[in-house]
Amino acid sequence: MKVPVIIILLTLFQAAVFAQNDEKGFVSLFDGKSTKGWTLVRGHGSGYIIKDGILVCPLDGGGNLLTDREYSNFIFRFEFRTEPGGNNGVGIRMPREGDAAYVGMEIQILDDGHEKYKGKIKSEQHHGSVYDVIPARTGFLKPAGEWNTEEIMADGSRIRVTLNGVIILDADLRTVREDAVLKKHPGLKRSSGHIGFLGHGSLVEFRNIRIREL
Repeated sequence: MKVPVIIILLTLFQAAVFAQNDEKGFVSLFDGKSTKGWTLVRGHGSGYIIKDGILVCPLDGGGNLLTDREYSNFIFRFEFRTEPGGNNGVGIRMPREGDAAYVGMEIQILDDGHEKYKGKIKSEQHHGSVYDVIPARTGFLKPAGEWNTEEIMADGSRIRVTLNGVIILDADLRTVREDAVLKKHPGLKRSSGHIGFLGHGSLVEFRNIRIREL
């Protein structure tokens, strides 16, 4: 059965309107030309570089690239791709100094299906997890070298991570009650802080970085 052209055009128009509305209120955090609005902390090697409008953490670089501003409640969206076995992270509500995974929170970026990680990482160290605290669902990463879309929402005690359109983590930090975990991760109680990319010496690239405050 042939589908009338008018129905196809209407469907495409509705999809475009939905996509436009879905981006309403978002502000770009990366102009594709510079790291204006960001500061490199504890950097090493070449830090982060910009190539063809893409923010690159190269093999010989890394460190914490932090927003100059602090954010409390927000939706943070970006695209990323990694080399095979690539490792990075997104720090949220973190102070300028210290290890984001503990003094703030780190949302893991990891090509966790790579052979070198099999049987060597805990469930809460897989991609999208609140590092070392809350595990994310697995199996939704695209193959290394392909672009992924990710959204991190922080709203009060609720943290939600959406990868390629699939919610892989939706947690309430108030459910974390183990004394040992809370002592090790005081950043779980922070209500605001910087957002940052946390380079660990492997090739990971980012683009289309934007935020909407809640």
